Amino acid sequence: MNKPYIGIPMGDPAGIGPEIVVKALADNEVIDICNPVVIGDKSTLEQAMKFCDIQLDINIISNPKEGSYEAGLLNLIDLDNVNIDGLKMGEIQGMAGKAAFEYIKESVDLAMKGEVAAIATTPINKEALKAGGINYIGHTEMLEDLTNSEDPLTMFQVFNLKVFFLSRHLSLRDACDMVTKERLLDYIERCVEALGRLGFKNPKLAVAGLNPHSGEHGLFGDEEVKEMEPAIKESIEKGFDIVGPVPADSVFHFGLKGSYDAVLSLYHDQGHIATKMVDFERTISITNGLPFLRTSVDHGTAFDIAGTGKASKVSMVESIKLAAEYAPKFNQ
Repeated sequence: MNKPYIGIPMGDPAGIGPEIVVKALADNEVIDICNPVVIGDKSTLEQAMKFCDIQLDINIISNPKEGSYEAGLLNLIDLDNVNIDGLKMGEIQGMAGKAAFEYIKESVDLAMKGEVAAIATTPINKEALKAGGINYIGHTEMLEDLTNSEDPLTMFQVFNLKVFFLSRHLSLRDACDMVTKERLLDYIERCVEALGRLGFKNPKLAVAGLNPHSGEHGLFGDEEVKEMEPAIKESIEKGFDIVGPVPADSVFHFGLKGSYDAVLSLYHDQGHIATKMVDFERTISITNGLPFLRTSVDHGTAFDIAGTGKASKVSMVESIKLAAEYAPKFNQ
């Protein structure tokens, strides 16, 4: 079997990223399905193995093809950019933020050259990025700029539930203003295209309602009547399999049951709460609209437990598994 190469940037060295990476790569399930390539710092990963009481042999490589992908071995592109003696676990440091950015940039370069089929990212810290002189607020914005992509599309997956987002980091008041016919038409088409790239043929997409009970035909809130229903009607006329607006108190339940291939959530917390209540650790973020596939854990750097070895590997393993599952379809 030709296993896909998956690039794994190590994340903020002062957070739990290095620990969940070494824990995930000690899991034979990961080695069985892909060729994982870590982009990071050797001394930090060695320290993480001590924290976690894990022993892996580190194999320094300059490109993925040089790696030997077998149990007990961690193949590393070593950027050697952390002063381990000066690293303070669980603290915001410019050195760590700058290093985290450099791992992502190298991972993107590998993916753009086709040397890895996808990247599975680990947590970074916005304040550490700022302290390191890196002017991005998060992964998505960073990847958008590094790949010259426009408005990448975020999708969460947990088990059978897949959720897209009409808007991301906006206040709730501003997010409501984004619920327009024009934006919905654009996003419905982009969601259908994204599902197609992940291997879904003629996907069925449900659009979540904005107001309670989808507004009860304008009784409380008229966004559904004025903006959403016309957009959905026009999308159906274009040949897309769209249902909605479906009240938000039920649409995610039916999505989890498999009634639709995905749900379009209208704002950040609407979809985040739904997926994370199903299983917080197994909620994985997938970024569509880039030249390559990107998956990610959906938790932070967890500075409060960094350096203790307590961090769970579950999200990291699930992120790598989804990258390995979807990459061959995405790159066809």
